[in-house]
Amino acid sequence: MNDILKEEDFARIHGGECSFRADDAAASKAFRAEYATRSRLISPEQMPMERCDDGLIKHLMHERFGSAEMCVDAYMQFIEPGSASGKHRHMWEEIIFVMAGTGYDLHWDMSFEVEDEYHWEWETEPKRYEWKRGDFIYIPPFTNHQHFANVGEEVRLIVISNRIIKKMGVDWFEQVEPAPGP
Repeated sequence: MNDILKEEDFARIHGGECSFRADDAAASKAFRAEYATRSRLISPEQMPMERCDDGLIKHLMHERFGSAEMCVDAYMQFIEPGSASGKHRHMWEEIIFVMAGTGYDLHWDMSFEVEDEYHWEWETEPKRYEWKRGDFIYIPPFTNHQHFANVGEEVRLIVISNRIIKKMGVDWFEQVEPAPGP
């Protein structure tokens, strides 16, 4: 007797009937109809302000707006002269445009090793990046970072990130330290 099992022995064994594919097609059709009604314009009056552990921010684009945009989060961060944002880290990249003011960033880059388990460490000494109006700042994934305004002028930063990584199940965001009080 030959006890060797072949693929065709298992091909039609299943766990019951379903309609996953048809359900997905119907959901996609309903989404496309709803999506066609979404706004492609967000006015300043629709952009809420939030005081949080990272300081004062104005949300420019967020998935809760229900707009046609599907991948980008953006906010304007306000930093008082001589003050700082909170320190935080997240798994997605970020780019920041300096709208107004001068200051600097501190970045504590992350390194990790994969052996039998992950080992995460951040640099103990941060890298310092001076910036001014018109500059772009790049934040690598999971880098501890904090923004500092020079004395004498308010800083306004446009912070832009891609939310696709969050939807892939890597929505890791940690507030390491809060911003100084107002």
